[in-house]
Formats: sequence, structure tokens, C-alpha cells
Amino acid sequence: MTEVGLETTSVLSAVKEIAPTLRLNGLESEERGWILDENVDLLEKADVFRIAVPRRFGGLDLPVADQVDIIAEIGRGCGSTGWVACAWVSSTWIATQYPDKAQEEIFATGSVRISGGFTPTGTAVEVDGGYVLSGSWRFNTGIRGADWNIYAAMLPSEDGEHREVFAMVPASDVEIADDWDVTSAAGTGSFTTTVKDLFVPAHRVVDGIEVLEGLVERSNSGANGRNYGLTAYVLALSVPVFVGLARAALELTVERVPGKAVAYTHWSDQSRHPYTQTQIGLAANKIAAAEALTTAWVTRMQRAADDGVQLPLAEKAAMRGQMAYAVQVTKEAVDTLHAISSASVIARSSAFQRAYRDIQGLYLHGLMNPLSGFEVHGRVLLGLEPDNDYL
Repeated sequence: MTEVGLETTSVLSAVKEIAPTLRLNGLESEERGWILDENVDLLEKADVFRIAVPRRFGGLDLPVADQVDIIAEIGRGCGSTGWVACAWVSSTWIATQYPDKAQEEIFATGSVRISGGFTPTGTAVEVDGGYVLSGSWRFNTGIRGADWNIYAAMLPSEDGEHREVFAMVPASDVEIADDWDVTSAAGTGSFTTTVKDLFVPAHRVVDGIEVLEGLVERSNSGANGRNYGLTAYVLALSVPVFVGLARAALELTVERVPGKAVAYTHWSDQSRHPYTQTQIGLAANKIAAAEALTTAWVTRMQRAADDGVQLPLAEKAAMRGQMAYAVQVTKEAVDTLHAISSASVIARSSAFQRAYRDIQGLYLHGLMNPLSGFEVHGRVLLGLEPDNDYL
């Protein structure tokens, strides 16, 4: 086994060991609106926060397929923890698109947690030596435990046009509102954050379009098989959270059903009921379909990154459609399992109901909701322009 393979095995094994603890901490994390510090510490010890850090800074720099496997396993333990890990790891990759001077600051310890507000609801004004950043950003996942935060902001130009930039700021400079009170993914701590007249040095601001379209060439990105393109990479790391939640729901159902009577019937063991059997089989195959699609697209992403080329538009659109389908079928799998569950799963102490609610909520995320992914894929299949910047 290669060195990278051994490192992946080590991280993945560690994550599998801690998954039951992540799950047990789910209720308390949900009640406080932020995952327990223990969860963060366990992921730190498992080296999760090094998996996207370049090797020259002491990171593991694992290929995307290995990162996907790790995120899925975290999501199996706890959906909120999986979503936070996804946000921190994917934003770490974004940091590799910054100038070397910024990377030396960000990756100084070899392990880093980076959050982000990627809707450009702030403004950046160019000043001597950098920019002044102001604004508020909603859904800033993981900010309470982050070291750094990336903000999307609009930068005005002399011709009256605006362009999007990504500003990297220390998390300690961010004001965090106590406004995260939700029914799904409640432990993600996706609070609204604000900065006002914050100076950001020029080396910590990059052009958003260049990052989005994979046009940046850094010493540790394109030349090292890691230039995946922002949207494809973020989606590739997000979908595994859905897979992990679906795996958890299946696992919990299979554990619960044997020997459980079907209320108000003569069935003393639900596992003997043919309908239960067929629905569990259906759910398992929906999850397997999502896993197979995931394997296919991360293989294509890595091959293109290793070859130093961009995937053609049609292939990007197909990937976007397949990622959308993976999200849809994992949610359907959990819906199917929920429909054959007894009323006891609605207890807040039940890990199943948390997985069910988490996948319902994350499904509504603007980038995750399947409709736009199917539209993009369908448009390109019909010979039309994708009419979407997120490919």
C-alpha cells in the first residue's frame, strides 16, 4: 500500500472508531446549536483537518476520493458533524488557491479549520495594501470552531462594474450572532456573522471567478493533481454527508426492526413482514446507487486533475446531474425507512429521527437541491447552454 493509502486507512479507521460517540453527542449538540467540543477534538485527533492541507505545510493532501470516504463516515456518525467537517475541509481546499504568502499564514500548524460565507452579501473596498471588508453573512457553518473564515464580497471598480472576491480573515475578527435555531442540521452552528470596516491584506483576497472556474495556478494545486474546480469539489464533498446520513438510517432501522412487534396487528416480528423486507431492500439499493455514482464522478475528477486538464462542459453538466440524483435517492431511501418506522422514532433521543430531519433540511440547501442540477444536465443534453455558473 502507498503512503497515501496508509494515511487514508489511518484516518478512516479513526473516524469509524469515533462515529458512535459522534452519534451519541447528537442530541446535546442539537440542543446547543453547535457540535460538542468533544466532536471537534475527536476529529482533530483523527487528522481530519489535515486531509486537504498541502504536504509542504505538514498536511496529508489526500485525493478527493479518500476525502469523500472520510466525510461520508463522519456523516454516518452525525449529520451535523459531517456537514461541519465538509465545510471546513472544502474551505481548506479553497485556501490552496490563495497566494503562497497567505497559505503560509493559514497552514502554519498543518491542521486547520476554515469556515465560509459564500453568498456575496458584503462589500470590499480597495485601499492601500489591501481591502476594507464590511457585511453580514448568513449560514456561516462551523464558525464557532473555525480558525479562519472566507467571505464572498462584491468589489466595485472604476467602470461601475462589480466583481466577486473571496476574502480570508481570522475567525477571531468575526462577530457571531446567536441566531441559529432550526429543525434540521441544528448542530452545525450556521450562525450569521458580521464584520465592519475590517482591513484584509491584499494577499488574502482572491478573484472569485478565477477560483470558481479553476483558473488559478498555485504551486500546490494544478501541478499536484488537486485542481478540481470549486463547484465540483464542494459538491463532491457535500454529497457524502447525504450518503452517510442514509447509511445511518439504514443501520439504525436494521438494528431496531428484528423482534419488534407491529402495533395493532398479529405480527410479532416486523422483520418477518414482506413489506418491511422489500422497503429495506429498496432503500439499501438507493444508497448503493448513490455510492456508485459517487465513485464514478470522483474518479473522473481525479483523472482530470492528475492530467492537469479541465473536464469538458458536457461532463461537468453530467456530474452535476448525477450529484443531484445521488442527493435525491439518499433522501428517498431515508423517507422509505421512516415510513416503515414505529412512532417511537419521533423521540428526540432517537438518532434515526435526527438523521431523518437532517437530510430533509440539507436537501433544501440551494446548491444541494436536485432541481437545478437536473436542469443544468438536461439543458446540455438538449444542446443548450447550461445557463448556470456553478459547474
